[in-house]
Amino acid sequence: MIEVFPADSRYQKDLGWLKVKLSFSFGDYFDANNTAFGVMRVCNDDEVGGGLGFGPHPHSDMEIVTLVLAGAVRHEDNLGNIKVTSVGEIQRMTAGSGIIHAEYNASETEKLRALQLWFMPNELGMEPSFEIGQYNLEDLHNALLPVLDPNGSEHTVKIHQDMTLYLSRLEKGKELFFQQEEGRRIFIFTIEGSITANDTRISEGDTARIEAQSQWVIRAEENAFLMLIDLP
Repeated sequence: MIEVFPADSRYQKDLGWLKVKLSFSFGDYFDANNTAFGVMRVCNDDEVGGGLGFGPHPHSDMEIVTLVLAGAVRHEDNLGNIKVTSVGEIQRMTAGSGIIHAEYNASETEKLRALQLWFMPNELGMEPSFEIGQYNLEDLHNALLPVLDPNGSEHTVKIHQDMTLYLSRLEKGKELFFQQEEGRRIFIFTIEGSITANDTRISEGDTARIEAQSQWVIRAEENAFLMLIDLP
């Protein structure tokens, strides 16, 4: 089963310094029918003005992943981390037993666009931690590149959950085949362009939630940039 959520169905808010599009209930937006997809809790598409951002605030027992699409994000936390994450990098923060962090646009002039993704961890009360991983943008070309997984390596960031996040830049007319174990879920976000998944169109800004089918052919109807997450 595949359910497509069109781009214009996302809840949107414009605060001037922040423009955000929400795929799940978050903050003052609540929809009792849209609070999670498996262990996935948040998919926020944020645009942040130059030099601005979110001041210090606490989190606990959540795996928080930030994927930078344009510009760079500056992270600070009470563990002593002061790091900048740019395009071609992905960061994971394990909030665990409790962490206080802040996030800002690292540039005073350029726009920051980032996806922030939240997932339930496989264990509560873990020691808080932070990691940045880098991937080769050329490796996204007509391939599904894993950039986040439960094992971690020199090529992927480790997440404390049984899931893998893939990225791909797919040329028009090219296809990818994806197969997973029975009983798992897939979340797809078409960041740019348009694709089909087993002939179901997922256009730019659309997301799709997939269950009860383990084999998929993903085809680019036009040049596309997509994120695919394999979830329990």
